[in-house]
Amino acid sequence: MQNTETAIRKVVTIVCEGALEATLLREIESLGARGYTVTDARGKGSRGRRDATWGPHANIRVEIVCGAQIARAIIDLLRERYYDNFSMILFTVDAEVLRPEKFD
Repeated sequence: MQNTETAIRKVVTIVCEGALEATLLREIESLGARGYTVTDARGKGSRGRRDATWGPHANIRVEIVCGAQIARAIIDLLRERYYDNFSMILFTVDAEVLRPEKFD
């Protein structure tokens, strides 16, 4: 029988320099995240306009759906290791998910 219950989990969204992708994903997994989605990102912010076609200078958007404890660990890691030296934003939102056990 399939689980049709829903529960609230955190969605952690990170927009950062594409050059960080491999290292960042490895560290996120080491904190217990079971999965993530990475997409190219472009836009404009305090550091100007960024275009997703700039190769290693492009931005990426990483989204992780996880429990609150893992979300807090990701936030703390990024604040301690990356925020002072890299272009990066991070935000979280609560999301109602099906099959919440996938994201614990």
